[in-house]
Amino acid sequence: MNLVVRRARLRNKEGLWDIGIEGGKFKAVERKLSAEGTKEIDASGNLVSPPFIDPHLHLDAVLSVGDPRYNESGTLLEGIEIWGERKKFLTKEVIKKNALEAIKWAVVNGTLKIRTHVDTTDPTLKTVEALVEVREEVKDLIDLQIVAFPQDGIFTFPEGADLMRRAVEMGADVIGGIPHNEFTREDGVRDVEFVYDLAEKTGSLIDIHIDETGDDQSRFVEVMAKESILRGMQGLATASHTTAMHNYNNDYAFKLIGILKRAEMNMITNPFDNSVLQNRTDGYPRRRGHTRVDELLARGVTVSIGHDSIMDPWYPIGKGSMLSAANLLLHTAHMSGYNQFPQLFDMITDYSAVTMNLHSDYGIEEGNTADFIILDAKDEMEALRLISECLYVVRKGKVVARSTPAKRRFEWGPGKAELIDFKL
Repeated sequence: MNLVVRRARLRNKEGLWDIGIEGGKFKAVERKLSAEGTKEIDASGNLVSPPFIDPHLHLDAVLSVGDPRYNESGTLLEGIEIWGERKKFLTKEVIKKNALEAIKWAVVNGTLKIRTHVDTTDPTLKTVEALVEVREEVKDLIDLQIVAFPQDGIFTFPEGADLMRRAVEMGADVIGGIPHNEFTREDGVRDVEFVYDLAEKTGSLIDIHIDETGDDQSRFVEVMAKESILRGMQGLATASHTTAMHNYNNDYAFKLIGILKRAEMNMITNPFDNSVLQNRTDGYPRRRGHTRVDELLARGVTVSIGHDSIMDPWYPIGKGSMLSAANLLLHTAHMSGYNQFPQLFDMITDYSAVTMNLHSDYGIEEGNTADFIILDAKDEMEALRLISECLYVVRKGKVVARSTPAKRRFEWGPGKAELIDFKL
């Protein structure tokens, strides 16, 4: 075999396992593999997992914090204003340079599949052109999906709809929208309907920024659910953010979640951005800026976690770590129950694979593409607690990144030194 991983701890399996890889595919997953590998890795009982997936990122804006200015209010609207100012001077070369650097960060942190939203409201569509080129350049490193995303709205200017169509012709895989940013409720409904019309015509998936506000009257996600059901498009649409749902009255939310389940909607929550951008006008007490994650999961709705921003006008920090995003959601969504740790891990792996429609070739199973990571942790709880390093990141059977955890030496007297790794 080209590669054999020994003594791997696998999710939902007891004991340790050996994994054999040949020709970029998983060839064998056995308790004790007799075959030898040209290259072998000892996982030493650490968790070996399918790679992390980031289903919601803005690669056209990454690493741009402070350009042309910083977001002083920390609000979503000022972030949009700054992005509008930056677009006037943005070049394709800068977009590609920053996107490629952020992708490297993501890969080192164990992410091998990304869905990026790309702004379509600049008439030059240089953002789309840049990311289509990036997708081709990194195809052997990661799987990249591109969403045609109308940051300023589809109907807030005359050519909005035409730019969306052109973005799809240029190579966007997924159709996006932003109904809560349109001028009126009626235009917001048109926004959703336009997205579904274009997706039906082109055979594309759907991923809409929707109800990303603290306004409890922002209810466009119900329009998405209706369109999914009536058009027979269950399972093909994703609602990103839906932070207004946090502020809905409980009777309405209960009814809505049932409809979302019937529509087989995929939901994405973005802990980094929404924990700092939402409910800025609350004063005190301040509500939490994310959707109803636990209630959605309890009703069987697929919920994933996105990184959203990395050092841009909306979120000034970050390093592309999906474990960090899940760790933050653990706190803000009250998901610290013992049985919720594996579920949080699902939200950055299996559930995101469903959202991106990649699940048919995802997972450590014979015949699947050999994409996987080896974490410096024995299980999901330890990985989330420590925000563990990826010791190895493997793409199509080849190691593409490796990390050496920090060594922390504690010295408290002659002959009394020891290494601290925070593990029990």
